[in-house]
Amino acid sequence: MKTKDILIGLFALLLIGGGIGLFLTSEPGLAPAPKVTLQTLEGDTVVLEDLQGQPVLLTFWATTCPGCVKEMPHLVELYERYHAQGLEVIGVAMAYDPPNQVLAMRNQRQLPYTIALDLDSSAARAFGDVRLTPTTFLIDTRGRIIYKKLGEFDMDRIENSIRDMLGEKAA
Repeated sequence: MKTKDILIGLFALLLIGGGIGLFLTSEPGLAPAPKVTLQTLEGDTVVLEDLQGQPVLLTFWATTCPGCVKEMPHLVELYERYHAQGLEVIGVAMAYDPPNQVLAMRNQRQLPYTIALDLDSSAARAFGDVRLTPTTFLIDTRGRIIYKKLGEFDMDRIENSIRDMLGEKAA
């Protein structure tokens, strides 16, 4: 009887763990991106809906997040390689990050892409109540979320998707 109970417990843990893992890396399909307005460090406004027609790589990050810092060179590389062709890269700083620290990190790391502040967490809530960083979304040219990743994103997969979208746009 004990062995059976242990096996049932292990099976339940595997199901729960697998479900959590699936949720954290799940593909949202073609869900429309939320309609959010972001404030940049410079005080400009970015209306996500206005970027429809071009791919958008949006990542929620924090200055204290090692994975976020590790991703930054990849974001810079994608920005430098594809921005002239239409890619927008937006780093959204979490509400708990003081703007002066966000600005200091942007300057220290020489981030060329848009850095926005989510001071009231409205963008994080709109994107499914993002609480952990990095959380990255790739939005296609029709304004649909085609990739979501909690943790470091798959550079090859993101780059291939961006290339495909930019190729579609040129066609």
